[in-house]
Amino acid sequence: MEQARIEYPWERLRQLLENADARPIEEFLDGLQWSERARAISRLSSEDQERLLTTLAPRDVADIVENLPEGQAADLIELLSPQEAATIVEELASDQQADLLGQMEHTSAEAILAQMDPGEAAEARTLREYKPSSAGGLMITEFVSFTEGISVQEVLHRLRLHGAEYAEYDIQYLYVVDAHGCPMGVLRTRDLLLAPASKGIAELMVRPVRTVTLSTSLQDLAHQFEESSFYGLPVVNERDVLVGVVNRRAVDDALMQQSENTFLASQGIVGGEEFRTHPLGVRARRRLSWLSVNVPLNMLSASVIAVNQETLGKVISLAVFLPIISDMSGCAGQQSVAVSIRELTLGLLKPAEILRVVVKEVGPAVINGILLGAVVGAVAWLWSGNVYLGGIVGAAQGINIIIAATFGGLLPLALKRFGFDPALSSGPILTTVTDMCGFLLALTFAAHLLVHLA
Repeated sequence: MEQARIEYPWERLRQLLENADARPIEEFLDGLQWSERARAISRLSSEDQERLLTTLAPRDVADIVENLPEGQAADLIELLSPQEAATIVEELASDQQADLLGQMEHTSAEAILAQMDPGEAAEARTLREYKPSSAGGLMITEFVSFTEGISVQEVLHRLRLHGAEYAEYDIQYLYVVDAHGCPMGVLRTRDLLLAPASKGIAELMVRPVRTVTLSTSLQDLAHQFEESSFYGLPVVNERDVLVGVVNRRAVDDALMQQSENTFLASQGIVGGEEFRTHPLGVRARRRLSWLSVNVPLNMLSASVIAVNQETLGKVISLAVFLPIISDMSGCAGQQSVAVSIRELTLGLLKPAEILRVVVKEVGPAVINGILLGAVVGAVAWLWSGNVYLGGIVGAAQGINIIIAATFGGLLPLALKRFGFDPALSSGPILTTVTDMCGFLLALTFAAHLLVHLA
């Protein structure tokens, strides 16, 4: 009996695109989970992706785009003409507009901005000037505010009057401002709905207002949200005028993105997100820029063996344990690197706190070095039947773990101090140091005890 062939989502989507009917496509995509939707769209050819974006209404495309990874979303939008892309970008929230345009080539982004509403384009350009990890880069500029002198009835009237516009906003709070636009208090919708119509909103507003500035860092924002149950924090400029709101979700997403970027950089993926749908040349260039750095560093490690090749030639059994010494020390060092990078990212550690890192790392490094050195040394002794070989391997392993853990904890601090990215640079440097020290320790010990190893 023939087994029915499984139809993949992208195959069905491709069939629907042939009819160029938006309704069945919308219904099919709505029935997919977001991850499956992103996967299906990524498997389409560039021509089919463009056909999908032009078949659906701009609002529907915006719904798809805002739930895709920024890199993938930017690649899709760049398939369209600037005019077509502008109609979609205008449907996005202000912070999403800035993030999406920031992922594009400068010329492509400017071409789209030129086709957008002048006011929205100016706003998007302004948001792009702020650091992505600051309140200015994370805020939305869609918020609702009222001056202090009006009544509850007037507020409700204005909300109904502009209901269609406000429905597009992610409104959690209403803000009360003075004549200059400076925040004075916060209106909770529950209080507003239950209050007498004639009551002034100045009597209902909650004060004082906790605000953040445009330059407030991601770490400070995360700390403030941890201390409170707020859904959002108002952002003020240098004149204390309310200019936007940072939502808790935006901060959580930014922290997750920062962690992902740190992980990718530590694994040698530079330049941000990488997907296998990206052009071959771009992917190869990004990876090569990191791999090429490892060539001279690995040659440096190999030079230690070359200098001591006479010793290694006489004690060939030592070669079996050199990779073990190197690899285990590298793992210990990477643990210290990870802790330092994390603490630097969260603001719990400053580049100048060298002594603190040394004190905190030496303890566990010595314990683990002694224990693991003893284990590896015992294995070498039992395998070779030579207690001296076991002692050499064990001592080299133990000492190198202490060096690797301590150096690994300090390395991100030094790189950060000199303006380098610790996540990107720590790996190759740590590997080189642990290899060189491990090889040098083992071969030096062996050279001094050569008579007992023959």
